[in-house]
Amino acid sequence: MPQQQHHQDDHTETLLTPAEVASYFRVDPKTVTRWARAGKLSAVRTLGGHRRYREAEVLALREPPTQASSDE
Repeated sequence: MPQQQHHQDDHTETLLTPAEVASYFRVDPKTVTRWARAGKLSAVRTLGGHRRYREAEVLALREPPTQASSDE
């Protein structure tokens, strides 16, 4: 997956475009926008008003939720 890196202060944070996130999940970019509006993903806005998504958050969304183990 192509990655864009944007530098802020002293750390590097990898941000992805809606198209990159959509490609990762094999969905339409508009679906990614809907996820952001629904609170499933948080979006970072560029100065031009475009959405970018944190790679770490996208990868975490892909992981299935962990279930608490039950001792019987």
